[in-house]
Amino acid sequence: MDCRQWYVPMLGGLNITVMLGGRSAEREISLRSGAAVAQALRELGHIVHELDPGDGNWTLPAGTDVVFLALHGAYGEDGTVQAQLDALGVPYTGCDAESSRVAFDKLLAKQRFVAAGVPTPRYTVVESAGASWPMGWAPPVVLKPARQGSSVGLQFVERVSDWADALAEAFRYDTKVLVEEKVAGREVTVGILDEMPLPVVEVRPKSGRYDYRSKYTAGATEYLCPAPFDQETTRRIQAAGLAAFRAIGGRDYARVDMIVRPDGQPMVLEVNTLPGMTETSLLPKAAAAAGLSYPALCQRMVELALRRSGRVANLVRRG
Repeated sequence: MDCRQWYVPMLGGLNITVMLGGRSAEREISLRSGAAVAQALRELGHIVHELDPGDGNWTLPAGTDVVFLALHGAYGEDGTVQAQLDALGVPYTGCDAESSRVAFDKLLAKQRFVAAGVPTPRYTVVESAGASWPMGWAPPVVLKPARQGSSVGLQFVERVSDWADALAEAFRYDTKVLVEEKVAGREVTVGILDEMPLPVVEVRPKSGRYDYRSKYTAGATEYLCPAPFDQETTRRIQAAGLAAFRAIGGRDYARVDMIVRPDGQPMVLEVNTLPGMTETSLLPKAAAAAGLSYPALCQRMVELALRRSGRVANLVRRG
């Protein structure tokens, strides 16, 4: 798929505030994403302010046309900052407050997937760090804090004897933990941009586990884009990604993570409404494979927000 076939002319000279950092466990990654976005937008000729809402007591710079959200984790991805910006009447990039809230809560997202018929691994929820092994389940399973991102607190349980320690670790990050069947297969991710799935990225962690360390340690993971699947399997993966995006009510863009079983069946794990935005992050990799450069991707995200707000025509006249 070639993004150049639907890309629109760029608006220049905007007053953009990039929100980065924040208070979550993913603060350092957010700072890196935001710095990369800010640099790209400045290179395009925009006036760019960087705003770190670390203490929650923040004010937008005067004259802000649009906010670029480069926040990750709680506060940034759970709908909180989106609701605050809605109250201010300022357009911002990415999903709205409600879809962000749903996607960030793995239990709510799972419920939406099931209701929409999106293929997803079997799951249950545990609400006590002292809970016993769930009835009717066999290892291996994956434990995920219900409201965390970027594999924070992720635990793989290969034996029942590992359950107690793994559960205690997962509960360090939330009061609810999702227990999910561990699906064998190839790990992939699909970016969605303006209702269109981007080329599939295959993720091959050298450790065999795509956890926090594999994500953010240089050289720990190999990425293949476009992923080496046949045409029909690729179509199936992209369709599942778009279906998951729509199931949570997504808008503008997101990244959908999946496991593809040996029979070619994709199983959706989660939707990331504010995916990593460093130049080597997975969504920019997929956009590049579709012919969209990193600065052009950032610009496109801004223009989607402005188009939705109805401000594009006014800004064109102003320019």
